[in-house]
Amino acid sequence: MPATATLARDTAASSKSRYREVYARWKSDPEGFWGEVAREIDWSTPAEKVFEPKAGIYGRWFVGAECNACHNAVDRHVAGGRAEQAAVIYDSPVTGTKRSITYRELQEETATLGAVLQEMGVVKGDRVILYMPMIPEAAIAILACARIGAIHSVVFGGFAAKELATRIEDAEPKVILSASCGIEATRVVPYKPLLDEAIALSSHKPGDCLIFQRPEAAAAMTEGRDHDWAETVAAAKAAGRRADCIPVAATDPLYILYTSGTTGKPKGVVRDTGGYLVALKWSMKGLYGIEPGEVWWCASDVGWVVGHSYIVYGPLLHGCTSVLYEGKPVGTPDAGAFWRVIADHGAVALFTAPTAFRAIKKEDPDGKLMRTYDLSKFRTLFLAGERADPDTVQWAEGKLGVPVIDHWWQTETGWAIAGNPMGLGALPVKYGSPTVPMPGYDLDILEEGGEPVPANVMGTIAVKLPLPPGCFPTLWNADQRFRESYLVRFPGYYNTSDAGFLDEDGYVYVMGRTDDIINVAGHRLSTGGMEEVLASHQAVAECAVIGVKDELKGEVPCGFVVLKSGVSTPPNVVEAELVGLVREKIGPVAAFKLAITVGRLPKTRSGKILRGTMKRIADGDPWSVPATIDDPAILDEIAAALKAKGLATGASA
Repeated sequence: MPATATLARDTAASSKSRYREVYARWKSDPEGFWGEVAREIDWSTPAEKVFEPKAGIYGRWFVGAECNACHNAVDRHVAGGRAEQAAVIYDSPVTGTKRSITYRELQEETATLGAVLQEMGVVKGDRVILYMPMIPEAAIAILACARIGAIHSVVFGGFAAKELATRIEDAEPKVILSASCGIEATRVVPYKPLLDEAIALSSHKPGDCLIFQRPEAAAAMTEGRDHDWAETVAAAKAAGRRADCIPVAATDPLYILYTSGTTGKPKGVVRDTGGYLVALKWSMKGLYGIEPGEVWWCASDVGWVVGHSYIVYGPLLHGCTSVLYEGKPVGTPDAGAFWRVIADHGAVALFTAPTAFRAIKKEDPDGKLMRTYDLSKFRTLFLAGERADPDTVQWAEGKLGVPVIDHWWQTETGWAIAGNPMGLGALPVKYGSPTVPMPGYDLDILEEGGEPVPANVMGTIAVKLPLPPGCFPTLWNADQRFRESYLVRFPGYYNTSDAGFLDEDGYVYVMGRTDDIINVAGHRLSTGGMEEVLASHQAVAECAVIGVKDELKGEVPCGFVVLKSGVSTPPNVVEAELVGLVREKIGPVAAFKLAITVGRLPKTRSGKILRGTMKRIADGDPWSVPATIDDPAILDEIAAALKAKGLATGASA
């Protein structure tokens, strides 16, 4: 398309979007804006103040209000005419199972499980840990806790016993809900032995454990503590026991979600109830452009913040049908798995990680499998969780023929900091940018001393306080740690610890964690920028760049690349081409001389590349296997690849 035609198209898109108007309205009257959005939520008691600056650490939203998250996600839809609409569609290629649960059935299940928890002594404010696979019972358990005012804390199923134990110690749950096993594409992962070990390691002991027995691996039960899920729930149903929705303060915690801490002790991100419901409800229409009644699919896991927000709460608050998928983008059974799910259930949108699409692109670079399914209802692909490189975005756009929208957010924020608001009218896409800040987020790019920098200058991305509804007000039982981790570095701001810049149009560019900015002979360079160049090579499926210690320059970049399936060019030739490409696109200042071809990259189970661990291996520092890793064997493969290039590597601690 000629440049003039592109400019005309982009100008037309900008003029049709209501984003600038809506963002300006929020900025001029934040309380009025969020107070209006809050009318979309059922409140048992309305707020005394939309925002109280004197409450909490930086202020609190909807002070004095009371509501219930389960009522808003389930019961009000039953009363409002959606009783027989599917609320959740469970699709499990690893077990060959599909199941549809209506809003009426979901109400029955959450009311019954809520009653079971109450019989186990759980009252409002108690914590309940969930250690679950991707099965409907996980979503039911989340909502049942919310129904009775209990605070849920979901720990990713299959987490190591030691990591689970630290979360049990910190949250002190009265009850733990779990399953006998999780099921991967090639293996069954027994959960119960890990749970038993974690309880043994923890000084805090839960009163009861409710265990969902899966036929693939039955679990041994501990007498007096463990209860069979199906039997216990069936008995409660037979006796007619049901729990009502219990109102909680809007400022009460809905859940605790643990994220890794730099000290080794996990940080318990607290999500309050009222602000979260308000923010998610706005985002489903305003950001994602989804209408009530439509089928929405978030291909994440309930163990991650994305799963909390956009498998369970967001779509159900909005009256949608949410797909809950127990499978992978490739291998269950092939790289057409996502297209099969979209076609089978008529999903209008998919939200997944860029890593998933890089895996699909690697296995099916021509998109042949995509063309075998009916994707006529599908209209938008959303990517988040890691930086979406332009090559992957353009590949997906070209193959799917729909908008591919990158957006950026964090566990701490609970919903997107920046995105392209489809519900307000899409803005022009700029590859490499998650577009613009959402209402509620006022961003500055700060230099080391805390002063804002001009457009197109890189620094730390910071959000002016107060944070909007939906973001965390503090860490669980750790107010001072909250201040030190997020607020002290730049007074008056929330420090995202992400590096990037704003361009002249206000578009955000997130170039990586501030730890991923490397210092090469005094030049601060973005590993994200180098990854963008590597990913543009036609042979590269995915890549990661880290800074490696260097006596002369301080650090030098090292790029790891995974090649697409079917690439016939020898790896050493591709590596040489990549070195030349970075030199051409970024310049000699990058000092990029080392590209290493590997079979795969180490990732968390949510798809984030473990760059920090790779760096410790390459620097020769001691390293340990992260609890979140998908396959620990990959770290040995990385070490072997480094040694093959003549680099010393650190030993596993």
